[in-house]
Amino acid sequence: MQSKLSDTELIEQTLAGNQAAYADLVKRHQRFVFTLAMRFAKSREDAEEIAQDCFIKAYRSLASFQGQAKFSTWLYSIVYTTAMTFLRKKRVATDSIDDENTFIQLENRPSGNDINNVENKSRSFYLNQAIGQLLPDDAAIITMFYKGEQSLEEIAQALGMEANTVKVKLFRARQRLKEKLERNLKHEAKELI
Repeated sequence: MQSKLSDTELIEQTLAGNQAAYADLVKRHQRFVFTLAMRFAKSREDAEEIAQDCFIKAYRSLASFQGQAKFSTWLYSIVYTTAMTFLRKKRVATDSIDDENTFIQLENRPSGNDINNVENKSRSFYLNQAIGQLLPDDAAIITMFYKGEQSLEEIAQALGMEANTVKVKLFRARQRLKEKLERNLKHEAKELI
């Protein structure tokens, strides 16, 4: 069960030696960190490795967290830099899609109406498939903005960019996402006919 304490309070307790407080921070943010890592790595194993590395780095650097931004913004900047380092080391092809089922499992919650649930899974599958085909930077910005509900300023801080640059990158990423969706759905329509 996750703590009702704020991130700041959990950080203070962690720095005072309470490791269970850090476990609560990890539980609170692990799902989104993993989702963001998947946007970069494209394979579950690599994303798990990136996410684990991020939480280790965050723990080791927790004393340097100054609270000028939200903890989640600070943590996602660690995810970004860790993933970029990981990709440089592995030189992973950016347009492969290995494990889309992970996204579906993370994002879909059961609903009372089975037809709506199937429709939502289908939408989620195609959306995640298209996001998976984007460049890692585009996928990260889309994920942070829509799924992480981060503001442009928070994303800019996490990625070390200006807010206007993130705004332009988000606009361009949306355009590329739209193109990928249209192309993927066009191919799907041809297969169904």
